[in-house]
Amino acid sequence: MKNRYRFVPLVFLAGFCFLLAAGCSTLGGGEINRVGMLVENSIHDQTWGNKGYQGLLKIKEEYDVDVYFKEGIQTQQDVNRAVEEFSNQGINLIFGHSSNYGKMFDEINEAYPDIHFVYFNGGYTGDNLTSVNFNSHAMGFFSGMVAGKMTSTNNVGLIGAFEWQPEIEGFYEGVNYQNPEADVHMNFVNSWDDSGRALDLLDQMSTQDVDVFYPTGDQFSVQVINKVKEKGLYAIGYVTDQASLGKNTVLTSTVQHVDDIYLQTAEAFNEGNLTGDVKTYDFQDGGITMGEFSPEVPESFVEEIQDAIDRYKDTGLLPNEQ
Repeated sequence: MKNRYRFVPLVFLAGFCFLLAAGCSTLGGGEINRVGMLVENSIHDQTWGNKGYQGLLKIKEEYDVDVYFKEGIQTQQDVNRAVEEFSNQGINLIFGHSSNYGKMFDEINEAYPDIHFVYFNGGYTGDNLTSVNFNSHAMGFFSGMVAGKMTSTNNVGLIGAFEWQPEIEGFYEGVNYQNPEADVHMNFVNSWDDSGRALDLLDQMSTQDVDVFYPTGDQFSVQVINKVKEKGLYAIGYVTDQASLGKNTVLTSTVQHVDDIYLQTAEAFNEGNLTGDVKTYDFQDGGITMGEFSPEVPESFVEEIQDAIDRYKDTGLLPNEQ
């Protein structure tokens, strides 16, 4: 039986770093020695950052190895110091929990040939540098279908972190497919975490009769949904299944199973099969799913959208492409 782990603070140079100790055993079998994660902000955002943390816990449980994380790692200097510290701790698999880590890892990965670097949603690769991508266009499309179906004012709103997010175009297409009469209002926070600006955008959209919101950010997603609940309107959750925030508010969620991808990546590394390339996950391989549907959504429509997802899995074509 594995020992219960405890939190032990490590010496840190940027942000915070903790060790989740797996008792007396510190080395796992196979290739994995220890595993580290860098996050730009916090693991406590209830969305993206927390999903990465849950992935670390799954690796610790599966392989009985020590796992570390550092918060607030945002610059090349931060990354350089953190990776050097991780290297000195014997870590040989590092996850950078953001697309921004791609370029920063690309600058230093050759100096650490005994470490494999993994980050999310980018195109930088190398012998020991892997990019994990989510095809989020489709999840945006299906969330748009839900919004188009459930609006009673024919006004739906997307509060995005950044304009380049693929789910944003998907959302627009999904709304237009399901309900051509609906107007899609879009505004961008230009940050994953600026809850104040996101809530200001919510108030602005509310004056335009928007009654379904899709907040595609990290920390601000939960804040927006809680405010939507106060207003008696609808929302669609992001990254995690956010039904717990209010089953009569959260129509469904677009769930990225980041924690499972962490474990799959660790498994490939442990077996010597993790290659330095771009790996893409979508509905077909379970990397993305829709979350629990609210009882507010008609059962007939839930069946309709689930059928559409099944066809997408089989054909790779969204409903507007078939």
